Amino acid sequence: MRTAVCPGSFDPVTNGHLDVFARAAAMADEVVVAVLVNKKKASLFTVAERIEILNEVVAPFGNVRVDSFDGLLVDYCNEHGIKAIVKGLRAISDFDYELQMAQMNYRLAEVETLFITTNPLYSYLSSSLVKEVATFGGDVRGLVPQQALERLDEKLGRTTSGGG
Repeated sequence: MRTAVCPGSFDPVTNGHLDVFARAAAMADEVVVAVLVNKKKASLFTVAERIEILNEVVAPFGNVRVDSFDGLLVDYCNEHGIKAIVKGLRAISDFDYELQMAQMNYRLAEVETLFITTNPLYSYLSSSLVKEVATFGGDVRGLVPQQALERLDEKLGRTTSGGG
């Protein structure tokens, strides 16, 4: 596989995302982690902050880079010559939605979608859940990369990782 894209909001990036990036990087020549710019959705981190955190956490991978996009993912893929989307699946409920998206993306631009089943260690993990737990002072160590944990603590005014 040449170039694949892993799209998402990554607000914040989790260890589940990192697992998918690593597994995609083992299969593709290049992986683009593409941050969705969604002006209608309130995010904890700005797009620039998410890109900065992602650049830090993917630095160890020699073939992973970070970019952003707005609009249709298939338009981004066409503009950059990308023919494969990689998505992580946590549960069957993810599959129902992602299958529809995959079929539409193929219909629109003949871009294939590859599904990677999430490592069971992260099957319950989502950015939304991490934000909720962290907002109420819960300990999210081990759920997000250290760089994201530090930014969460800073953003939420926490003095220690796990509350404060």
